[in-house]
Amino acid sequence: MNRQGISLAEGTFFALLAATTMLTSAAVSAQSIAPGEPYARAPIAIAQQNPAETKPATEVKETTPVAPAVTVAQPTPNPVTPSTATPVEPTTAVTPPTQPEQQAAPIPAYTGKDLVKAPIATSLSTADAAIAEKLRGLLADKSSRYLDRKNERDAVEAFYRNRGFAPLWIENGAGNARAASTVAYLKGVDADGLEPSEYAAPELKAGLDPEVLADADLKLTVAALTYARHAATGRVSFTRISDDVYYDQALPVPADVLGKLAATNDTKDMLADFLPQHPAYQALKAKYAEARTKTGEPQPARIPGGQPLKLTKELMQDPRVPLIRERLGVPAEDNTAYNQALVDAVKKYQADKKLPANGILTQATIDSINGPSHDRDADIILANLERWRWLPHTLGNAALGDTYVMVNIPDFTLKVVRDGSTYWTTKIVTGKPGMATPMISPDMKFVTINPTWNVPPSIIAREYLPVVRQDPTALSRIGLKMENNKDGTVRIYQPPGERNALGRIRFNFPNKFLVYQHDTPDKNLFSETKRAFSHGCMRVENPVMYAEKLFSIEFPKDGYTPEKIQKMFGNNEINIDFPKPLPVHITYQTAFVDDAGQLQFRDDLYGRDARVLQALKTDERRVADVAVEQHGVGSATVSRDELRFAVPDGRFENPFANFFQAFQPRDDRRDDRRGRRQETYGGGGFFGLFR
Repeated sequence: MNRQGISLAEGTFFALLAATTMLTSAAVSAQSIAPGEPYARAPIAIAQQNPAETKPATEVKETTPVAPAVTVAQPTPNPVTPSTATPVEPTTAVTPPTQPEQQAAPIPAYTGKDLVKAPIATSLSTADAAIAEKLRGLLADKSSRYLDRKNERDAVEAFYRNRGFAPLWIENGAGNARAASTVAYLKGVDADGLEPSEYAAPELKAGLDPEVLADADLKLTVAALTYARHAATGRVSFTRISDDVYYDQALPVPADVLGKLAATNDTKDMLADFLPQHPAYQALKAKYAEARTKTGEPQPARIPGGQPLKLTKELMQDPRVPLIRERLGVPAEDNTAYNQALVDAVKKYQADKKLPANGILTQATIDSINGPSHDRDADIILANLERWRWLPHTLGNAALGDTYVMVNIPDFTLKVVRDGSTYWTTKIVTGKPGMATPMISPDMKFVTINPTWNVPPSIIAREYLPVVRQDPTALSRIGLKMENNKDGTVRIYQPPGERNALGRIRFNFPNKFLVYQHDTPDKNLFSETKRAFSHGCMRVENPVMYAEKLFSIEFPKDGYTPEKIQKMFGNNEINIDFPKPLPVHITYQTAFVDDAGQLQFRDDLYGRDARVLQALKTDERRVADVAVEQHGVGSATVSRDELRFAVPDGRFENPFANFFQAFQPRDDRRDDRRGRRQETYGGGGFFGLFR
């Protein structure tokens, strides 16, 4: 190598040495800079993130360096390759580097009166900063005056604290687009049977005092949270209506609601999503709008009540006949005779309305022809819209399968819905007034073929024991057996068989009311129009077909047919477990829109409409959304002493001691007819205790 090449190499070497010395000095200086300076720890952070970049490729023998007079400089991400020309002394003045953005330290979780310690956002306009300061003061001193629910109060405090108390509904001292969208939506919620005055929007005009605007911002936040809760779970807590109603409701999470509000300026769709989305709710809502427009309008003359009219040899005469002809579209005649032409018209009307088509003008037919008054129509629909809000809002959600069973108690019907469409429907018998079928939404988990009927404690104590004490042979005459438990209480049961009170099939969905659906040997009751005869359970007119439809959903490849199911009938219980629970919604719809789009009304069998309307339209409304304690019903109200009756040599363990607890299988066995593991439960187990 010639001397010029050596000089160039030496120049390159010393340039590299100088650059390395600069980096080393920068790292040392960084550690000596006082904490808190914006770029104080950046070189250390870089070294920790990329340690390989700080290690020189070639070890350099330590020499006494000449300390350059420089300030801290950040290493260049892509350093320029040293020139081969004669080295130039490094520049002695270097500007402070632009360091990576530091993550803001979390704001301490101040709550209550300590909120005054939380910082106010520095990016606000002068007007909004003044409002933010007032918001902080209101939340610190008076939040409980705005929000009486702790979970909502905590969420609102945290929401405003974490945004530096920036107003949610105000920008530059005036209401923003988000406020305008929300206020407009809340003014129209009466279309869903909600009360706009309960979500009244305060004034958000520019120029108002900061404290007035802060108060308005907070009140609109509270109104939006209250609306979300009412839309999702009802204006009236179901606990106030009856002890026979229970839903495991999912209340909106206040923090989630606030986050969604803050994320959009157009809140209409977001707020509407809290309401039920089921097509039946939407159809009823449309009929509610029609009914409200008709309120106060004149209606056709109503047919008075009176004796039933029917066709006789000597035609019955009644002054109501001309009005009946008019209402049914029968040509007028100059008489009051209930004749064949009118009988035919009554039969046709009855058939259209699914009433017994016998041509007899009964009070039920008169009530149907009259229908509710327009003023009552709107109220009845209102009560039903409210009950829809109690139901799980996953009902009818296509993404979750949209397959379920729905019972309508006042209509005495059951339908299986598959993929959003009615798959099958049948008549049912429901609980009589005073022994109501409960309103619940459990999951069906298995079906029992050849069930044992363990008589519920309420029936034992209040119906059977008083009779048996007078006539010890009474039970055996109807196929029931009684055994004594160790604690002196009794068990009364009916073995599987054709005359079993549960028939041949029981459909099981665990619930606190101990009810289920089942077959019945008393088929004659299905010919009645109003079928409220049971102790709370639901009797199914065609249980074999019902089972076949359910099995076609749960076991689509197993080829269940009515014949295959009937071959399983015998004297031994067989439990067929579902691989996937099937939702069962037991509803109370006194107003609904049928498949033909017609609005239908049914009798308020248990007085639920009257009770809901009372809560909505009286002073109770002020507290109606606050839940109250519910009390037990049916067998839950029976004491141990009521079940005592001496029977010699009793050996059976008391089945009532823990009848609210989950059952335990006695043994596992295979059923060759299905080739699956079956669980057999002795004596009907937990479900045999249903009322």
